[in-house]
Amino acid sequence: MSPTDSTQRFSSRVEDYVRSRPGYPGEVIELLRHECGLTASAVVADIASGTGIFTRMLLEHGNRVFAVEPNAAMRNAGEDLLASYPRFVSIAGTAEATTLPAHSVDLVTAAQAAHWFDREKARREFIRILKPGGWTVLVWNERRTDSSAFLRAYEDMLLACGTDYQDVRHERTTAVIGNFFAPSPYQERVFEMIQEFDYPALQGRLLSSSYTPQPGHPNHEPMLRELRRIFDTHQVQGRVAFEYNTRVYYGRLG
Repeated sequence: MSPTDSTQRFSSRVEDYVRSRPGYPGEVIELLRHECGLTASAVVADIASGTGIFTRMLLEHGNRVFAVEPNAAMRNAGEDLLASYPRFVSIAGTAEATTLPAHSVDLVTAAQAAHWFDREKARREFIRILKPGGWTVLVWNERRTDSSAFLRAYEDMLLACGTDYQDVRHERTTAVIGNFFAPSPYQERVFEMIQEFDYPALQGRLLSSSYTPQPGHPNHEPMLRELRRIFDTHQVQGRVAFEYNTRVYYGRLG
């Protein structure tokens, strides 16, 4: 899949994405403060910022954030949601061509996105825009697939009904993340997080994923019937939970 193709995958899913995608643990910002020297005066480029979920955390820390997003629908949603933050700057650009000046940012972040990048081109671009000694931080919320009966059933549903689920799941990229940082060293930290859903929120979370079939696809209705069955079987007081490992990879690119 080319980077151009991947940037369009979420255009029809923006509303579900805004409503149902999780945030990130506050420990991530604390990690960046202690390990990467993040201060409120640091300038950050948040790459593939989407609707601004991670961008908001950086803005609330006090940072000036250039939110670089190639998808117009996602970018527009982020602009609406973050308009009240004076240090927010929305940029139409890609990981491989941010349009930012050389050596202009202290930190580059990418949350839930780097598996879509052309790694070599993005790496060169990050080196170009980072100030000397600047840090690169890649973050993913990795949904656990077998830590509960509900999550095992949900995973089986995706394997049965998803379009290209096995091809694009980001765990494949995180397994070889060393290629992105190499030859520079990097570190990894993992935090735990839980997101609870009633049924409408669970359906929105499902449909926010780019590998789930949309209306008109032959798997769409069977998938929703199975989702309803799974929810009814495993709900407790009308709710089910996703458990995540939030993985943070950080280092200086040589």
